[in-house]
Amino acid sequence: MTIWNLGSINADMIYDVPHLPGPGETLSANRLDRFLGGKGANMSVAAARAGARTAHIGAIGPDGRWALDRLTEYGVDTRHIEQAKVPTGHAIIAVDAQGENNIILFPGANHAISQDQLGQALSSAAQGDLLVMQNETSLQVEAAETGRKLGLTICYAAAPFQADAVLAVLPYLDFLILNEVEAEQLRAATGKSVTDLNIEHVIVTLGSKGARYYLRGTASNFPAHKVQAVDTTGAGDTFTGYVLAGMDHGMPMAQAITQANRAAALMVTRHGTADVIPDLKEVREARFD
Repeated sequence: MTIWNLGSINADMIYDVPHLPGPGETLSANRLDRFLGGKGANMSVAAARAGARTAHIGAIGPDGRWALDRLTEYGVDTRHIEQAKVPTGHAIIAVDAQGENNIILFPGANHAISQDQLGQALSSAAQGDLLVMQNETSLQVEAAETGRKLGLTICYAAAPFQADAVLAVLPYLDFLILNEVEAEQLRAATGKSVTDLNIEHVIVTLGSKGARYYLRGTASNFPAHKVQAVDTTGAGDTFTGYVLAGMDHGMPMAQAITQANRAAALMVTRHGTADVIPDLKEVREARFD
């Protein structure tokens, strides 16, 4: 089967700072790195490195050929990525000494994906394939509607959280993943907790505490591995990509989440985003205290 990802592609400009800047503060950074990023690209790379056939639907600008080349290098099918006239999306990310971050996001070409491009890509999808989206591109509702008609499993990472965007896709979802803050934002927007949603699979990621999985409202907890985090950027996307790959391979959800927790634990020990996502061999061989 195939994981189809309607996903963002960004240049991640990561600044190592002594602390996260406050309002009006000018802060000198200790280091700057540029990585391939965007929640979509991160998830595609994670799923591909976990061994799943992954096709990315997205857009880059005239300045984005390097991103296309890197996605191809990491095993992602890039035939459905088009070049737009606007610049490639990018993110400015500040990471402090504890590995926490804040992010400024410029959408760029991620909002230039066309209906024709989406339709052409999904015309190659087969019943039983997975379709995943995040809230960083155009055409999420259109993709969800089309995917449902084609018999795809519809998955959604509700980030960055915007109530209207999330509410629009909820009726189509088979699988929803969000963090604790986003779960509370969803409750505030809908008046419902995740246990009240009519969605078969829901995962709430809990950072260093692990993840909670709801199967038709019934919860199971999966603790995280204890590691020294240096950068939490991309850890949630790595987790999601590995969970989707596990689903695609027919793993029981508990096994898929356990493997995804291992991948996320490795990811937070590294500086960077898509370029440093661990592959399946690293995840299986990793040793944790």
